[in-house]
Amino acid sequence: MIHLAGGVAGFLLGAIFGSFIATLCLRWPEGESVLRGRSTCDGCGEPIPPGRLVPLLSAALSRGRATCCGSRIDPFHFRVELAAALIGAVALALAPSGQGLALAAFGWLLLPLFLLDRHHFWLPDPLTLCLAAASFVAAPFLNDVPLAERIASGLVAGLGLALIGWSYARFRHREGLGQGDPKLFAALALWLGPEATVATLLGAALLGLGEALVRRKARDEALPFGAYLCLAAWLIATLRVAAVP
Repeated sequence: MIHLAGGVAGFLLGAIFGSFIATLCLRWPEGESVLRGRSTCDGCGEPIPPGRLVPLLSAALSRGRATCCGSRIDPFHFRVELAAALIGAVALALAPSGQGLALAAFGWLLLPLFLLDRHHFWLPDPLTLCLAAASFVAAPFLNDVPLAERIASGLVAGLGLALIGWSYARFRHREGLGQGDPKLFAALALWLGPEATVATLLGAALLGLGEALVRRKARDEALPFGAYLCLAAWLIATLRVAAVP
């Protein structure tokens, strides 16, 4: 059953989180502080007043142009806000409860990891640690997998993927996985438990293979495997919530 009111609330809440996520993904790779400093125009550097920082709405009303100088606004802001809003809408439309909030939080924590790995091949340890820590509070709302089983899954997943990466590098003499991928996989296992963790790995592999085939990437061209893990994990968690009567 779809809950319209929950979906609307999740959309609005997600748009707010999306604004912060977009700022984080733009500033952090440049070495800039996420929490300090006012938002400024990308074109002229003029500080942006609060009235022009309403997620989604401000960009839509300005038609993608800064009102101070008329320069083009990077559409990345709007896209990330929309993605976060849709994550919240889907989660709370499926379950306007603690379960839906947990699913939304899972998606909002995964979104910056997805974007940073997708654009910069970077999975920051602090974000992965936040994802892992949040599992101890929120994961019980998503499933009934015992804590001890989820911890064991995290250890096996992280060490197993690290071993695969080490073996690949040893025998192929080049890196096959980034150092952040095993850590991310371990954090995902803390949320999902053993069965869904295996499904996530298979889903991520299929997503990577699909993109490689569609875009005809060269065999030695790097792929953001962490991004595929993030996407597969959230899709699997969402399907599990949707399957609950």
